[in-house]
Amino acid sequence: MPEFDLTIRNGSIVNAADTTRGDIGVRAGKIVAVADKLPAGTRDLDASGRYVLPGGIDSHCHVEQLSASGMMTADDFYSATVSAAFGGTTTIIPFAAQHRGMSLPKVVADYHACAGPKAVIDYGFHLIVSDPTEQALKHDLPDLIRKGYSSFKVYMTYDKLKIDDYAMLDVLDTAGREGALVMVHAENNDIIKWVAQRLLANGHGAPKFHAVAHDPLAESEATNRMISLSRLVDVPILIVHVSGIEAVKTIRAAQTLGARVFGETCPQYLFLTAADIDKPGLEGAKFCCSPPPRDAASQEAVWEGLANGTFQVYSSDHAPYRYDETGKLPKGDKTTFKDMANGVPGLELRLPLLFSEGVGKGRLTMNQFVALTSTNHARMYGFADRKGSVAVGQDADIAIWDAEKRTTIRAEDIHDNVGYTPYEGRTIQGWPTTVINRGRVVVADGKLHAERGSGQFIPRGMPGPLTTPRKPSEAMRLFQSFIQPKP
Repeated sequence: MPEFDLTIRNGSIVNAADTTRGDIGVRAGKIVAVADKLPAGTRDLDASGRYVLPGGIDSHCHVEQLSASGMMTADDFYSATVSAAFGGTTTIIPFAAQHRGMSLPKVVADYHACAGPKAVIDYGFHLIVSDPTEQALKHDLPDLIRKGYSSFKVYMTYDKLKIDDYAMLDVLDTAGREGALVMVHAENNDIIKWVAQRLLANGHGAPKFHAVAHDPLAESEATNRMISLSRLVDVPILIVHVSGIEAVKTIRAAQTLGARVFGETCPQYLFLTAADIDKPGLEGAKFCCSPPPRDAASQEAVWEGLANGTFQVYSSDHAPYRYDETGKLPKGDKTTFKDMANGVPGLELRLPLLFSEGVGKGRLTMNQFVALTSTNHARMYGFADRKGSVAVGQDADIAIWDAEKRTTIRAEDIHDNVGYTPYEGRTIQGWPTTVINRGRVVVADGKLHAERGSGQFIPRGMPGPLTTPRKPSEAMRLFQSFIQPKP
């Protein structure tokens, strides 16, 4: 009987720190051997001339999620995980979203009921916290963090989701005490609302005005303010979907000062600009997300941030809303930029786009590509003990890449339920041809080989940024000395 259930031989194995040539042996879903030469397993894959990478981890995507305005995403856990797998991703972390008045434990239980019967690859959950009541902060959130939901997202914009600065400090303090990572959508709600109301009052409702309302200053101001709040209590934060040059510079400056602030960006800020939103009629709605794509200077700043370490993770922020009355056009041809669902699809194309235009054009090394798309996600979110590397003891989550494969992007070839892609017609080079999750070949020869419900929920431990002790500001330490109980 063969020693291994699966072997992958003769490939170029790329991790975040090194690149080697050799064979991989898999048994019971785990990598049990990495060596120059291994005997063939029960199933033997020849990866000659191919890159063998850790499976991608997409730690920011919206799946089977109801928006604050009541719109359901087009993708459920089946279509989303199938699409992710075809793009080389083997683990996703979408959001169990709390809306005001909802109990966090019930939100999580309901989300498990959606995911468990459908997912074909592994998954974890972030929480979205929009109602930080005493019950939530003192009981529900700490309990969920200890059960493996060790990260959550908060909003500084959207009237039905945003948390004010006072409540945000309570949220940060809870996160710091319990060991959770706080993800932040940083935009100034009042700036956006003030500009949008004046645009609409003057008859400017076309999609292109979405980018005008979401002025870059709304992003950079909120980013700076959130960094200040986090520095006060020394709780790490991750600013998500960063788009603008000023926000990039603000994060970089804070990092230089030693602040524990981290950054994430997405394909739309590398491959789209505000000009894409300015299409005839309502076509521009297909390109509208928050924050929106910016100008060429911001695009270049985001690329530089990926290369110099300002950004630790690159995610899709997959927000799959169809171009119809269920998503982008809720009021038909009368839809304004304030009515439509915000977000663009990108789950399947996240990795191929960056591989082609980042690695292929010399902007990133292969090792940086792996770090940004897999390894850093596992470290950031507390499950690097089993995901994010091709190494003995890790889950056998592997994507075999053909660096020469050329693909012209067409919506009809993508496996999500959105019906369009903002990257239609773009030709890219490099694509994952075989995708493996816990030793199971999920995608091969252009076909799906995994069943509904075969993915597993992955509870997560303490996020990597939280493994160093808190060092609150001098003023905060003085304040804490005044409120400590007397012996």
